[in-house]
Amino acid sequence: MARIKIDQLSTVYPNGVRAVDSLDLEIADGEFFALLGPSGCGKTTLLRTIAGLEDATEGTVSIGEQDVTSTEPGKRKVAMVFQDYALFPHMTVSENISYPLKVRRHPKAQQREVAERTANSLSLGGLLERRPGQLSGGQQQRVALARAVAIDADVLLLDEPLSNLDARLRLEARTFLKRLQKEIGVTTVFVTHDQAEALALADRIAVMESGRIRQLGSPREVFGRPADTFVANFIGSTPMNLLDGTIDNGQLAVAGAKLPAPVDLPDETKVTVGVRPEYLTLEADGQGITGTVSTIENLGVSSLVTLECPDGSLVGVTVREQHEPAIGSKVTAVPEQGRLLLYSKEDGTILG
Repeated sequence: MARIKIDQLSTVYPNGVRAVDSLDLEIADGEFFALLGPSGCGKTTLLRTIAGLEDATEGTVSIGEQDVTSTEPGKRKVAMVFQDYALFPHMTVSENISYPLKVRRHPKAQQREVAERTANSLSLGGLLERRPGQLSGGQQQRVALARAVAIDADVLLLDEPLSNLDARLRLEARTFLKRLQKEIGVTTVFVTHDQAEALALADRIAVMESGRIRQLGSPREVFGRPADTFVANFIGSTPMNLLDGTIDNGQLAVAGAKLPAPVDLPDETKVTVGVRPEYLTLEADGQGITGTVSTIENLGVSSLVTLECPDGSLVGVTVREQHEPAIGSKVTAVPEQGRLLLYSKEDGTILG
């Protein structure tokens, strides 16, 4: 079993910065788990603390049933793929893949056999005698993964391994990585600041900020029902609309419109109203938020239409290509049933 259990973990740097702050987390055996958040939120520090490359200031890290908090990195049965892949430029692909086995003094014949088998499984069989400088970015990434997989670790730790690839290669590598993880069944922790990668790859996501987890859940849960306005702002290729609203006679007054309130709250309660552009449809009339089309941004197969409302609010709506309204036209954005979310004005947490 390669379950990861973290109890009250803190990692504090000598300058006093709490990169990880009293964090509790459990990652299931065989799970593909993503740590997601902006730069400086503590996700890479958490990954390195699991690996043993950073010392825990407080709390414990367990892998399987073993407390590894004080265990040396080389004895934790974890493999790590770094952002820059960290390949040895003077070694061949075969030598890079088998290097961890060489360090562990495995017989040379076994090193070669494991390198060949792992390389073939990752479509690198014809590249074993090349050096990293002779490979594309996608090939270098696969060599780094092959080296990690070759040591038969209990846990695979990935520190933004796709960030150095161009857009097309990143999509291909994403599909490849998902398939590889399912085939080998290794517990995987994946660090990224790219929410599209986390949504596409992970079984569960932890959204981090300032060393703490703001939300933990499946991609569908995190995207469809953000736990607070920080997560709502961070998740989504188009930002969630976050608008000022007030409960008025049992209805929700927002952006000059009156809508059914999704949650029973006292009159005059001030809230932040959240709704994703993808969950709004444009109609000539209807019960929704009416505004004037101010801008249209082409997103490829869809467009982001921005409405300027009478109170000055801006509302984004995603529409299919060739269904864009004319600039300056007046339209109504109607939310899908059950898609309006209300957040507290005080702390930004979800009310319903």
